[in-house]
Amino acid sequence: MSQLRATKPGLLLCAGICIFVFLYLLTPTPEEAEEEPTYPAVVECGFYPDELCSALFEGKGAALQIARFCKNPHGSQILAHLHTPGNCSRISQELHFITRPLSAEESNFSLAYIITIHKELAMFVQLLRAIYVPQNVYCIHVDEKAPKKYKTAMQTLVNCFENIFISSKRARVAYTGFTRLQADINCMKDLVHSKFQWNYVINLCGQDFPIKTNKEIIRYIRSKWNDKNITPGVVQPPNVNSKTSESQPESTPEGNIYVSPNKRFKDEPPHNLTIYFGSAYYVLTRKFVEFVLTDSRAKDMLRWSKDIQSPERHYWVTLNRLRDAPGATPEAGWEGNVRAVKWRHEEGSVHDGCKGDSPREL
Repeated sequence: MSQLRATKPGLLLCAGICIFVFLYLLTPTPEEAEEEPTYPAVVECGFYPDELCSALFEGKGAALQIARFCKNPHGSQILAHLHTPGNCSRISQELHFITRPLSAEESNFSLAYIITIHKELAMFVQLLRAIYVPQNVYCIHVDEKAPKKYKTAMQTLVNCFENIFISSKRARVAYTGFTRLQADINCMKDLVHSKFQWNYVINLCGQDFPIKTNKEIIRYIRSKWNDKNITPGVVQPPNVNSKTSESQPESTPEGNIYVSPNKRFKDEPPHNLTIYFGSAYYVLTRKFVEFVLTDSRAKDMLRWSKDIQSPERHYWVTLNRLRDAPGATPEAGWEGNVRAVKWRHEEGSVHDGCKGDSPREL
């Protein structure tokens, strides 16, 4: 009995130490807490369809997986190790990519997408997951100035999908410069020579996100624009003329790209074309894309566009107003809900302003 009394304090001390160690091991370190952030269990999706909700808002299971894959400080390295048959299945399953057509209507109407990206891997994965269906095809233009690890992660990701590829020719894209237009042309050349059949092509940037499902997009095209191109725009306003009256240097906010003006700049557009001004974003038929890549007027217009600022705001809308172009809409104006944009000069009259951060002034 005396021996038991003597060891009792020791037993209590040992038990206390064990409990402390157990609680310590359960408590995450600051680094672990940072890598595994908490998310709200329920998020209000607003006007987003349920099909797109989890791809956008954190707190839904798939978005949490995207955060783990991409927002982790070592996200690109994580993706780089996933390219094995088993791990490609893991990407598709854990990120909840759609793996079969959701309806016969969608199965019989395929879309092609051109997406230009250079940063924010997690945002791009959210976008891709929202628009991905196996019957569509996706050309990704990765900017040449993107970091090497970013390019590696992108290549590894697309290798897991037969219908997603990176454009064969890539450029160092400059905002408002000709290379922005050239990136789309590069992808179009790849798309028309790919083994995939598609009806329309839509262009996006890496910071976009859809507010319509794949089926809703198809139904919108068929409802009003069947076999027609959607390129909102009008005859070039007088206040925009100055942008095409002289050669424009090409630059980026980082200041690391500069292209000297073309000495052979011609003030007048080729073939006496009437220049239109409109959206850089479009929905184009396959036949129109083939026309753009082969027609002499389109080729001459492309060469002339090297000398103007933001040529993508003129190129598509001008060619789509040619009456003999496939799917042309010569009498169209700003019709066509391609893009949801809040213009800053309309704040207070048309809309109540922007609530988030804008990547650039509009």
